[in-house]
Amino acid sequence: MSPARTLSAWNRKILETFSVRTVDALRAALPLRLALPRIESFLAENVAKEAQKDGLVIRRVGEALAEGRMPDEEWSRQVLAATKEIDRAFLARVTDFPIGIVIRYEEIEPVRKQRINALRDASCRILEVWRSAGGGRKAIRACLPRAELERLLLDLMRLYALETKALSRSLRLPALLVPLRERLAQSLYEVMNDVAARLAREVGTIVYPAAKQAAHPIESSLA
Repeated sequence: MSPARTLSAWNRKILETFSVRTVDALRAALPLRLALPRIESFLAENVAKEAQKDGLVIRRVGEALAEGRMPDEEWSRQVLAATKEIDRAFLARVTDFPIGIVIRYEEIEPVRKQRINALRDASCRILEVWRSAGGGRKAIRACLPRAELERLLLDLMRLYALETKALSRSLRLPALLVPLRERLAQSLYEVMNDVAARLAREVGTIVYPAAKQAAHPIESSLA
């Protein structure tokens, strides 16, 4: 598997873990627990959509570097446009959900641009040293101190949470839940941020282990 595909798979595993733990946390949170049967399927499809977008970013970074080019702002604009195709496929998949979704790009695009650029810059740094460092974790350790890695992961997950919050405001909910829409969106964002902080620290421990430890599902996806 190419370095870009390996990095993309590792990123996907982190996002999937983030989503599962978010759902677990939501089960203990009111009013989100009441709405969970209606939004759980949305969250599962949403994380698959975001992992696909991240994979697109990482893959195109790898392609640009292989051609001797550094991704710039025009590159980011082209990737942003390509993510809308992924959105359209997502909306086609969720037509049978018990909720409806409308994507308001005027609110989502600024957040998405930040996430694309942050992932672009980090991917460039990691992929540039991947082969000389001798693998994924070694490449990350070579260019990102632990504190910076954890801050990067937290920022990426926070931006994902912000986009999810904006998207959740667009859900067409049953009449009973409509008055709770803003509270639901804010509570979802807070839960996701709490989960993100813990997960970022955990991934930092995986990449920078203090001692020999048992294999972790996230660790196994990164050479």
